[in-house]
Amino acid sequence: MRILIHDNYEKLSNWVAHYVARKINTAKPTAENPYVLGLPTGSSPIGTYKALVKLYKEGKVSFKNIVTFNMDEYVGISEDHHESYHYFMQDKLFRHIDILNANINILDGNVPDLEKECHDYEERIKKAGGIDLFLGGIGPDGHIAFNEPGSSLNSKTRIKTLTYDTIQANSRFFDNDINKVPKTALTVGVGTVMSSKEVLIIINGYKKARALQKVVEDGVNHMWTVSMLQLHEHGIICCDDESTMEMKVGTVKYFKDIEHKALSNLPKLQ
Repeated sequence: MRILIHDNYEKLSNWVAHYVARKINTAKPTAENPYVLGLPTGSSPIGTYKALVKLYKEGKVSFKNIVTFNMDEYVGISEDHHESYHYFMQDKLFRHIDILNANINILDGNVPDLEKECHDYEERIKKAGGIDLFLGGIGPDGHIAFNEPGSSLNSKTRIKTLTYDTIQANSRFFDNDINKVPKTALTVGVGTVMSSKEVLIIINGYKKARALQKVVEDGVNHMWTVSMLQLHEHGIICCDDESTMEMKVGTVKYFKDIEHKALSNLPKLQ
């Protein structure tokens, strides 16, 4: 597992965007053989999405032959609701780039049969050839997507009842009223993410410091679901200095030393 520690969130986001763009350009995707991205929502990837839009507008990357699968979606709110993840993705990324609508996959929390929707989502991922690169963020409790503490590390896409902590944390997006926050969601599983060929997790800010410490310095634990990344063949954590405040000085120094070259230069775009 690689740990890249950037000076700040802006540098982190710019590096991740260039890394994603380089992966796309190197793959030379076509309509018959697209490059498949897994994408998150939340605050962590916003800087990366902004930087990707900039690279697209500069003509340095195209998303025309990209297929995307998002991590999760609330159950019971409309796609055009300002807090739905459909809305988030259109607002932060999709409407600014040349991706085809037919290539966008986001779980539908309003279908009559939610279990079938989850099963079909896994099948669509398989039909696409699997996910080449899955981006993710984490919560302060170390969860990925809606795989909260205690989730199976082999879990697949499923219906998830949200914990009170998650509902309370997300109430800030719903007029600070916990009664307006959906109580269930559809989410890819930890196993779904880890089945990807490559996984890159974005972690920033002091509020994520304890989670980063647990994920990096402690063992694999279903109470910190991102810790499963330790077992992935091609797992990367991109974080900023603030998020490393709970890790040992020696751990931070070690990863800064071995990743010095990568941190000094943006991934080259071809």
